[in-house]
Amino acid sequence: MKILLAEDETDLAEVIKAMLEHSSYTVDAVENGALAVEHARSNAYDLIILDIMMPVMTGLEAVKEIRAHGILTPVLFLSAKAEVDDRINGLDAGADDYLTKPFAMGELLARVRAMTRRRADYSPRVITLHEVSLDTEKAELSCKNTISLAAKEIRLMELFMNNPDLEFTTDDLLERFWHDEKADSDAVWMYISFLRNKLKSVGAPLAIIGEEGGSYCLRKASLI
Repeated sequence: MKILLAEDETDLAEVIKAMLEHSSYTVDAVENGALAVEHARSNAYDLIILDIMMPVMTGLEAVKEIRAHGILTPVLFLSAKAEVDDRINGLDAGADDYLTKPFAMGELLARVRAMTRRRADYSPRVITLHEVSLDTEKAELSCKNTISLAAKEIRLMELFMNNPDLEFTTDDLLERFWHDEKADSDAVWMYISFLRNKLKSVGAPLAIIGEEGGSYCLRKASLI
């Protein structure tokens, strides 16, 4: 799973990053809120961890902008402010959880595990993009007609529809969806081919572009 960490205290950021990577998470670390917004808009993350007091743009400002762009990734705030009103302001701004500094690294890791485990709770059941709808509960892809999807097809399609125009490498998809299985680029290509055919079968104005073993991206067909 991939995590974005925004923390301007260099020593703390390095410790958190090392701990998360030791626990098999992939971590992108930045030092201010503006960079956090930039990364959140150009990458797909399973969790975003934001310090509140940061230069250039605060965590509060960053999460508001992230939410304004329709990004629903769960957000965990880190803050030295422990007052109830501060926690309320953080949650009202768009965060999903709040951890007060100083904190035990074990507690942070437990929060991360819980939030990534419950990621489906933060995602809409039905995702719509350019007249194409993905119902993750019914396992259906719809446009001019409807077709059923297998479990892994649902997860792949959800990633693409939540992140249109973003490229995902074969290695990235293997890490996300086959991390505990013996699989290679052939498995990814097979599922990409399945989804391409199903998008065509429902008359979707969307297509997954990319070559076998390379990167893949969901785009509106008229832009290809």
